[in-house]
Amino acid sequence: MNFDFTDDQQAIKRTAHDFLSARFTAERVRELAESGAYDEAAWAEMAELGWAGIFVSEEHGGQGLGVVELVILMEELGYALAPTPFFSNAAAGLMLGAAGSDDQRRRWLPGIAAGEATGTVGVVHGDRAPLVPDADAAAVIVLVDEDGRARLVPREEAEVEPVETIDATRRFSAVRADGGEPLEGDVAWALGAIRTALAAELTGVAQRAMEMAVAYAKEREQFGRPIGAYQAVSHRCSQMLLEVEGARSTTYYAAWAADHEPASLAQASSMAKAYASDAGWRVTASALQVHGGIGFTWEHDLHFFLKRARTDGHLFGDAREHRDRVAGLALGAAG
Repeated sequence: MNFDFTDDQQAIKRTAHDFLSARFTAERVRELAESGAYDEAAWAEMAELGWAGIFVSEEHGGQGLGVVELVILMEELGYALAPTPFFSNAAAGLMLGAAGSDDQRRRWLPGIAAGEATGTVGVVHGDRAPLVPDADAAAVIVLVDEDGRARLVPREEAEVEPVETIDATRRFSAVRADGGEPLEGDVAWALGAIRTALAAELTGVAQRAMEMAVAYAKEREQFGRPIGAYQAVSHRCSQMLLEVEGARSTTYYAAWAADHEPASLAQASSMAKAYASDAGWRVTASALQVHGGIGFTWEHDLHFFLKRARTDGHLFGDAREHRDRVAGLALGAAG
């Protein structure tokens, strides 16, 4: 059995890596983060490449590919720490594609696939969704309650209040809305695919933080030797590699399940989100330790990765919530 990417998937990954590394240098990410803005020109280019609709059916203006291809892009976006509305828009597209009616798909998916009328998804706790990415500029917002019911609300019918978080590379808002159009389709599958995409972004963030730590460990010297020659540092870097590869494996299994074995997605996506949430935080924190004092400064770029990892870890359920969910699903199957 071949577990590698297809030729087309390899091409998607190479194109994404090259494009994002050119558009989102460390200096550019810092500039955007400190201004609280997105690079609209880069987002338009991404939409022209078909990324915004990579998983959307061709009928609605997308490329008609799958969650695996979406996850490939999300990992590269995390690696670049690209400040864009890609994830929030993809979440809305996944939700509408899986749970929307024919009329809802016809109305909203073409704009989402083109990156022109973007959407987002938020999870409601109490009377509001407290942390919704990019709701301030979205044309449509999907709100999911704690019982897994979803409704679609046009942006102008919602109360959207900007929220400041530690992650300066992504914009968030709290959203309140009454009413809305219910989504009657497979909300659970869409949530699983969204969690998987977020796990992929965490994997990319962790991969980049690990590479930064290893590069620093090779060049920084203490007592005439690179610090990477000391076991305390080399063992920490080895553990980072283990966690990155573990996150990648669970994430791509969940993506495969979304496309080919949807009955397994609920458990697989929670496993991926739990592992990647923990790995994203531990790897970025370990990278900071390897860098020593310089890693704690605002002038170093590492803190942007650490803050994205910490925030992503809480979006759509934190690690503890998803470990509990996996246990519940396993016990239910056993029963």
